[in-house]
Amino acid sequence: MDEIEPVLLPIDGTLDLHTFRPAEVKHLVPDYLEECRKIGLLHVRIIHGKGTGTLRRTVHALLARLNIVADFRSGDEASGSWGATLVTLRPEEPSSASVR
Repeated sequence: MDEIEPVLLPIDGTLDLHTFRPAEVKHLVPDYLEECRKIGLLHVRIIHGKGTGTLRRTVHALLARLNIVADFRSGDEASGSWGATLVTLRPEEPSSASVR
């Protein structure tokens, strides 16, 4: 059986879902947001396209369940309109090991 190679994504605050299968989104979005948060990127744009709205609804349902998400909304005219979602992440809590 062939092993599936992981896809390396730049962690730059923009996640374009056009190149992924819908089944990959439920793991991809939370993982990507967590990586953004780890490097201090707290404002993220997820591009899901306009289409029928199914992928947008899936993304919004995922975001609503994630504790690391402070807020999300559809993009404005400059950021993709309703074909993109703008996400604000909660900052990482300092670890108890670093607090003295």
